[in-house]
Amino acid sequence: MQDRAEDRTESGRLELLELFPALNASQATSSTPAGSTLRDAPECERVYHISIVATIISVVMIEILRETHNAPASLELRLAHAGGLNRFGEPNFRVVWGWSRLTWIGGKWTDADAHGNVTREIIELREVPKYFPHDRWHIERWLPPESYGSPQQWYEQTIERADGILIPALGPYPRRGEFEHCFTLQGQRGEFVPLSPAACEAIVRAVEFSRARPRQEHRAALERREALRERDWDSRADALLGETGPAFHGAPHVAIA
Repeated sequence: MQDRAEDRTESGRLELLELFPALNASQATSSTPAGSTLRDAPECERVYHISIVATIISVVMIEILRETHNAPASLELRLAHAGGLNRFGEPNFRVVWGWSRLTWIGGKWTDADAHGNVTREIIELREVPKYFPHDRWHIERWLPPESYGSPQQWYEQTIERADGILIPALGPYPRRGEFEHCFTLQGQRGEFVPLSPAACEAIVRAVEFSRARPRQEHRAALERREALRERDWDSRADALLGETGPAFHGAPHVAIA
């Protein structure tokens, strides 16, 4: 996991350097006299330089013991047939275990020992579970990179300040797109449900069918649902407020001065 984190961190660092070329020449010139690349760079580039040096390069990974599972290859193939492939030849849908699905979160972290005593506070990027509940299977759908804007927009919108240090709160820009939550496999009361390939395929096909319907049909369906909800509410309100209704035991409801 640490090797993967270091690869992603280096990718994010190179991405920022590519996005802001002046930073590339300023890696070792932050304390040089006036006229250096960093001093001449626009303010936004100096800000991103600080963020890179202070946070991205020096990511410290915290190992957390957790229950991890992987969906069987047969299920992945089944979902690929049901939901198709994206531009990178990967399935548009996948099933992940809550504890296994990690995402980048940057900010100020407080670590404690087994007795709850604070051992340190540190500003860094960490990989943490993305979904809750952790002990459930989740279905994800792939979104293309353009769904997240351009790399510059991504960093402008996700850079946060912690104790004066700027850090990308959501990690590197998703150049290959990203998988986002679509459905959680659990019972009506939130109880655990075993992984069912048939149920997963049915959900994926339902999502694809819904996306294929024209936008006007979606709007009409929402309007019908709201109309039924309002009609049901009116019926219950009439029954509740009626003078012969059970709420007032048959007594008239009148204003009292």
